[in-house]
Amino acid sequence: MNKFDERGKGFEKKFQMDQELQFKVQSRSNKYIGEFVSSKLAKTEEEKALYIQEIIKADMKEAGQEDVFRKIKNDFKKASVSIEDLEIKEEMKKATQRAKEDFK
Repeated sequence: MNKFDERGKGFEKKFQMDQELQFKVQSRSNKYIGEFVSSKLAKTEEEKALYIQEIIKADMKEAGQEDVFRKIKNDFKKASVSIEDLEIKEEMKKATQRAKEDFK
């Protein structure tokens, strides 16, 4: 194997590791935001665990966080909980930052 092939394999491995880390961070972030929303909606521990799974499923619908944001916003609306979009986005940002810190 020449140096070019070795370098290519190195880049592929790094890309794979970066993608795996990104997935783990996003999953952990979804858990944290699910916990936040669950507390606002006064869910039980069992309901919270199910809700976190719903958040994770919602995140798989499309790339980015907009699908999760829409779900959360809709869930607050259904529960008649008044919360600003900015507060939801801020909590999502905090959840992501916390998740990143977990994997440092």
